[in-house]
Amino acid sequence: MIGRISRIMTRIVSRYLPDPLIFAMLLTILTFIIALSLTPSTSVDLAKMWGDGFWNLLAFGMQMALIIVTGHALASSDPVKRLLRLTASLAKNPAQGVMLVTFFGSIACVINWGFGLVVGAMFAREVARRIPGSDYPLLIACAYIGFLTWGGGFSGSMPLLAATPGNPVEHIAGLIPISQTLFTRYNIFITLSLIVVMPFVTRMMMPKKEDIVIIDPALLEEEPDYQKKLPENAPLSERMEESRIIAGLIGILGFTYLGIYFFSNGFNITINTVNMIFLLTGLLLHKAII
Repeated sequence: MIGRISRIMTRIVSRYLPDPLIFAMLLTILTFIIALSLTPSTSVDLAKMWGDGFWNLLAFGMQMALIIVTGHALASSDPVKRLLRLTASLAKNPAQGVMLVTFFGSIACVINWGFGLVVGAMFAREVARRIPGSDYPLLIACAYIGFLTWGGGFSGSMPLLAATPGNPVEHIAGLIPISQTLFTRYNIFITLSLIVVMPFVTRMMMPKKEDIVIIDPALLEEEPDYQKKLPENAPLSERMEESRIIAGLIGILGFTYLGIYFFSNGFNITINTVNMIFLLTGLLLHKAII
């Protein structure tokens, strides 16, 4: 039943759901029409307001971009890749693979949605490589179903934005600490429920044997190691770029600052502290700076 519903929804979404940018544009037009109808503002006034406020969220947009960049930096490190291989070995059949990818992706998105975005797909690929007969489209869907948990996790954009000084609505509601959002009992209950329940839901989405889509094994081969190998006569500039000492010093400096910050302010994480934690962790886990 669940599998039949999911296939119907997939066909509907593939046919009728446009790119998210279209929704942003349509909502802009709708808001313009509503404001023109319900407020004394003229169309010229509204156009000026829209243009003046167009870049108000520039800092927020950069913060969201950094969540993806820092999440990728952590997900692509060797220790995380080893963790993926070790965890993927726990699944012994396609059904267990589907449940494991859903569970792992949900946990990753709670930690950081940028991290979950990258590591979920990497983990689905690793499971597909290890378990013959896996339905690859379903595995990828399971990796991104984990996004249901990101809003209540440590990188939830709205809760973190509300706790970040200088946010666009601070003058209206003031700063709202994460103790009143992320760490409330109802948020923790909802997030944990999704982590526990979703693997069983995706298990029921598994297609019949004749409908399974198996990806070409050649596309799942291990990616080559692009780590630069320095020759003995490498110039100083390249040795500095590959130096783990410099990366370690910056990492120590950064985590020292974070320790001071949390000691002074309590465990009140913001978008900026989340990005710094992942940037520093990724820097320390990679073998080279560049």
